[in-house]
Amino acid sequence: MTVNLLQIEEFLCNLALKKVGPIIKSKSGTQKNYNLKTGSKKVDIVTVIDKQVEKLIWETLRSEYPNFEFVGEESYIPGETKVTDAPTFIVDPIDGTTNFVHDFPFSCTSMGLTIDKIPVVGVIYNPHLDLIISSSKGNGVRVNGELFDYKSKIANMGELILNKSVVALQPGSAREGPNFITKMKTYTNLLSCDGGFVHGFRNLGSSAMTLAYIALGYLDSYWDGGCYSWDVCAGWCILKETGGIIVGANPGEWEIGVENRSYFAIRGTTDDTHQDKKEYIKKFWQCVEGKLDYN
Repeated sequence: MTVNLLQIEEFLCNLALKKVGPIIKSKSGTQKNYNLKTGSKKVDIVTVIDKQVEKLIWETLRSEYPNFEFVGEESYIPGETKVTDAPTFIVDPIDGTTNFVHDFPFSCTSMGLTIDKIPVVGVIYNPHLDLIISSSKGNGVRVNGELFDYKSKIANMGELILNKSVVALQPGSAREGPNFITKMKTYTNLLSCDGGFVHGFRNLGSSAMTLAYIALGYLDSYWDGGCYSWDVCAGWCILKETGGIIVGANPGEWEIGVENRSYFAIRGTTDDTHQDKKEYIKKFWQCVEGKLDYN
């Protein structure tokens, strides 16, 4: 099967801009009734709009690409839904649903495509900021339709050093158990003057927007667990096109797949060998106390 990745990127951009974005923007802050989709001790929520938007995306994609597979957050079935080697759209209709419910302007739609389980197209659109970031393998990154000069941005950012970096951290929806404890202990180690002593941390409440912001050079890295493939697929492709890399959240996890459930994303640098990123990763991993496990 011959797949025109740039054409798919353009199709997803049009879908995001013309159909999905207007719904997210007009309905943000209006959903007072919602469900806790992951249990009473978690805060991961879903609204009627999430489901409506996913249905719209799926029907549009199925009409244009009937032979492709589809994985969506709201139609996901634990233990059954899997990403295969076939061309697969992986979609989060509204990433940052808590932001969406509270009308905080960092909710977006995130649409990616994998082939052989590798992210090869990514489109992230935040209609509140009217910001769309897109990419396809080998075709660079576009911001609002214009090619993004990531090399100049990276050159101006300087060296990638842990105690000079701003790191994205998100506690997630599960606020109990070993994974939550690991996150809190690791945060302490990263922030402590006797530990990583990072410049600071940020929580955008959206994994997709976080990965996009790393690719754009606003953040240095992002460490998290509990995410799913739809949270990271589009952003993974975008970040990789700017020279960034994604490894596992746990020490030693150098090679991971899109369904890993825990991730550590690092921005691009002027070092194409990735050696400076590897040194950064090793120092960061020294701050990880415990192990993130979502199996």
